[in-house]
Amino acid sequence: MRQDSLDERLAHRLAALRTEHGWSLDELAVRSGVSRSTLSRLERAEISPTAALLGRLCAVYERTMSRLLAEVESEPPGVVRAAEQAVWRDRASGFTRRSVSPPHAGLRGEVVEGLLLPDADISYDAPPVAGLEQHLWVLDGAVEITIDGQAHRLETGDCLRFRLWGGSRFRCLGTTPARYALLVVLP
Repeated sequence: MRQDSLDERLAHRLAALRTEHGWSLDELAVRSGVSRSTLSRLERAEISPTAALLGRLCAVYERTMSRLLAEVESEPPGVVRAAEQAVWRDRASGFTRRSVSPPHAGLRGEVVEGLLLPDADISYDAPPVAGLEQHLWVLDGAVEITIDGQAHRLETGDCLRFRLWGGSRFRCLGTTPARYALLVVLP
């Protein structure tokens, strides 16, 4: 899938969500902590969102990032071939996200592959859905995951499971990329 078409569909969906909630750009800016001008440019597809920006908007709309991205995709098939998995890149932060098993209506779980380049450091103020269950399994490299203020250093093969109630941070450690599988289960 072309990145541009995904960004455009994402922009339209974000504008539609704001309209569905009956919020002005000013009100969404207050709720999300994102400037009105950034929100406006985002909804017009003039800029691509960063992972942190999408995280803030997902929290306001009470959606996981995967669910939001799935809303701009067509209904996923039972088998998702590697070449057909949606990939989203935040080049500014050095983060790539692959929806290995996209979310589906009626199902609570999904699998995401994350890739953090060296020096990548991404923080989220709050979870998109309080109590979100996650299992993070490091496939390659080393990463530091901070959940509610507690840092966990993970290396290849390590797995961290947690319920997300507050802020989180994902930081690549070392000089090689960190690749992980994230299993997400809605409460």
